[in-house]
Amino acid sequence: MQLRDYLKILWRRGWIMVLLAVLTAAAAFGFSLIVKQRAPLYKSTIKILVQPAQTDYGQTTAAKQLLAPYEGWITSTYRAQEVIETLDLDMTPLELLGDVRVASDINSMNLVIEVENPDGERANDIARELANLFLQWRFDQNQTVRKEDRIDAEILDDPRYSLERPKTAINTAAGGIMGFLVGLAVVFVLEYIEAGIIRSPEDVDRFLGMPVLGAVPPSGES
Repeated sequence: MQLRDYLKILWRRGWIMVLLAVLTAAAAFGFSLIVKQRAPLYKSTIKILVQPAQTDYGQTTAAKQLLAPYEGWITSTYRAQEVIETLDLDMTPLELLGDVRVASDINSMNLVIEVENPDGERANDIARELANLFLQWRFDQNQTVRKEDRIDAEILDDPRYSLERPKTAINTAAGGIMGFLVGLAVVFVLEYIEAGIIRSPEDVDRFLGMPVLGAVPPSGES
């Protein structure tokens, strides 16, 4: 088939693809709204700056190497239990930690704590409490070493939560694309099924390779 044949197919049956794209996009949008109302998931983020008392190369390198162990300290079940008791949460330490992610950035010397929860404010509370526990621990540790050897920690900003799931715009766009592709498949399946049906002189020429010399007019025409 030539390009113009495909264009004719799309022109004749393109409405199928458009219709399915609109229907699936609408379905995805509606589903996202339902999930948002009944079972949303929010993610709270808080950043902690870790900095040595002295900014020489050796002390800075040591602080960077400690970022990974600090991640482990924050995600300990002991920390989780303290948060649960402070906030009076009805969950186990492992359940709480299942919603917590801690990452470090050695370039900015930041620890990033992310907490997911169906309640955005509750997610903020958990993130803030974990950060405060870490700051208090660093303060206590610094009291046991010389001032120039201390590694300080500071919360950069209040925790902020955002809607993590559902992503309505993304889901709607994905639904539309999926519907369009399904419609495209349906169009070509229909064309394949009807490929052997001859409707015009052009079909005779294409299938048989012979020109049409004449045609019988439909009944009632002269």
